[in-house]
Amino acid sequence: MPNGADTHCPYCALQCAMTLTPAAPAAGAVPAPEAAPAPPLEVSGRDFPTNRGGLCRKGWTSASLLRHNGRVTEPMLKGSDGVHQPISWDQALMIITAAVKDTQQQYGNDAVGVFGGGGLTNEKAYLLGKFARLALRTSRIDYNGRFCMSSAAAAGNRAFGVDRGLPFPVTDLDTASVILMLGSNVAETMPPFVQHLQGARDAGGLIVVDPRRSATAAFTSDGGGLHLQPTPGTDLALLLGISHVVVHEGLADAEYIAANTSGNAAVVRSLSAFWPERVQSITGVPATLIRETARRLAQGARAGGSYILSGRGVEQHVDGTDTATAAINLSLLLGLPGSARSGYGTLTGQGNGQGGREHGQKADQLPGYRKITDPAARAHVAGVWGIDESLIPGPGLPAVELLKSLGKPDGVRCLFVHGANVVVSAPDTNAVIQGLRSLDFLVVCDFFMSETAAEADLVLPVTQWAEEEGTLTNLEGRVIRRRRALTPPPGVRSELWLMARLAELLDAPSTFSDDPETVFEELRLASAGGLADYSGIDYAMLDRGEAAYWPYPVGSTGTPRLFADGFAHADGRAVMVPVTPSKRAVRSFADDSLALATGRLLEHYQSGAQTRRVSELLASQPQARLLIHPGTAASRGIADGDYATVTNERGEVLCRAELSNSVRPDTVFLPFHFPGQENANRLTEATTDPISGMPEFKTSRVWVRKAVSTQERVPAGTRLPLHVKEAS
Repeated sequence: MPNGADTHCPYCALQCAMTLTPAAPAAGAVPAPEAAPAPPLEVSGRDFPTNRGGLCRKGWTSASLLRHNGRVTEPMLKGSDGVHQPISWDQALMIITAAVKDTQQQYGNDAVGVFGGGGLTNEKAYLLGKFARLALRTSRIDYNGRFCMSSAAAAGNRAFGVDRGLPFPVTDLDTASVILMLGSNVAETMPPFVQHLQGARDAGGLIVVDPRRSATAAFTSDGGGLHLQPTPGTDLALLLGISHVVVHEGLADAEYIAANTSGNAAVVRSLSAFWPERVQSITGVPATLIRETARRLAQGARAGGSYILSGRGVEQHVDGTDTATAAINLSLLLGLPGSARSGYGTLTGQGNGQGGREHGQKADQLPGYRKITDPAARAHVAGVWGIDESLIPGPGLPAVELLKSLGKPDGVRCLFVHGANVVVSAPDTNAVIQGLRSLDFLVVCDFFMSETAAEADLVLPVTQWAEEEGTLTNLEGRVIRRRRALTPPPGVRSELWLMARLAELLDAPSTFSDDPETVFEELRLASAGGLADYSGIDYAMLDRGEAAYWPYPVGSTGTPRLFADGFAHADGRAVMVPVTPSKRAVRSFADDSLALATGRLLEHYQSGAQTRRVSELLASQPQARLLIHPGTAASRGIADGDYATVTNERGEVLCRAELSNSVRPDTVFLPFHFPGQENANRLTEATTDPISGMPEFKTSRVWVRKAVSTQERVPAGTRLPLHVKEAS
């Protein structure tokens, strides 16, 4: 076994640095017969700009999954009885090859689809896009980042001509006097990030916009700043109101706007209807706080530095792109992007949410953040791949549309899933499950029998983070190294190996390597000249610890701070786009229904497929709890700890209620980490933003009532959540 390695946490995009070393066996310890194996590696925090040696609970316990007794370690084929049984890798490869060929012979190339993930390394994300288009010959590929960053990405591309989560190092935030946090609860989702907010808090300038009194919002107490608590779904109107004050009180940076932007006049006209008192009537945020927010941001921009940061809370809506655009417009009015001590950015969620969306696993994209419809981009990538450009399919379907097509006559009939658990994470999961079950063949690559893997015809065991080499790109656009610290169990294979073998069996053109560094070298060539240019980065420089922020063309020193010399549009200017709330986005529920907001807990990550298997984390948060205001609960006869049903036309959730003043009386909050009867995404809708394809996760209409019993309306044969099965 290797002697350990310096690497990075497998969870969020902060990518905290850690060191993994072989664990010493406990002297005289005799494990219980049914106890999970001891972690093979010890985790220690490592000094790095994002985390400065600190880790959250998820990071500290991450190694416990590497030898978990629930690990899938050999290919598992579902029999006619619905039970998965082990088969050999040779059998698995032959079965997959036959399924792909039979499906495409009957229904065409696009009847095979691929669903990727924002946790895959850059090498795997890159090769997955190439594999889909050349080996599977399909356009039907997208990934779960469509549920995470797509609205922010669309807004960034529209305004700046490029999308990089933070266009500056995260340490730049340390000296800010004002930071506006829009819909992000970093105190729970990425706790080490909070240290970068401390300077603004000490200056009384931390401003948090969140309908819930989250842990991050609580950080504004005792003079630390302001908490703005709008009605769910009204963030766009709130941002327009703040911008109105900036314009009409003469707080805008006229010189910056004239020199660096286009479209300002149209934006100013569009703000005229959003004076603070009217916005108060829409959002519930007092006009005084709207004015104070605008003034503080302007004062910070002139003095100690102002930053505007957005997160999923304002982006996971049908108007998410326009809301992110409104935040960008506000930042441009104040002259923040590209300035030395201020800026705008969006907080990437998944571990490789940034790199995962740059190199080809999105439906409309080729490596280097190139558009698949751009003839020059197609020609460049075809040249790197050594093929004729005509072999590259056109754009496919974004994630929600891809999932809606499953099993349909003209849709996907055979699906590959890599690094995603759509049975828990996708909107309207009841419909997604029906789609998966209507497929002719479903292949899932995973290291646990996740809820999605349980639906698969074939489950393929793949390496975990500490068992593989590669690179990731964190929320700053900084490319970092993932290093192997442990030999994977026998029978487990890398997804690079899998794609290389299948490409050979499917007679794919071009070459497919299973060596991560070789794949990265090809990625460098494919990305060269693109917006996300990695051509000047190699493993050797990363291994030396050199900072590598893209774009990093050959011969350059990288770009830690974007926009210092202009924006990525042809004229070098940022584009300001007027936006306004749609009738669909601004919804008021007049009856006894409530707005359901979904989000994360400190202890869990994404669909919970990993963290629900960590005993310490599960013990702390063993089940989903519905946060409900005491007054709202009392009107429904619900006491703290009672079971409640949450229903709408898409489905029903059964969970315990937790009374809390942290939520508004018109809103309930449910975490999205839990499966089965506690799955919040049974209730969310698959309606999407028309620009980004982002689903409406945050303001679903629901009805809440006290449950008659814990078994209320649970159909026979329903799969119980993982933690319920474990407790039984």
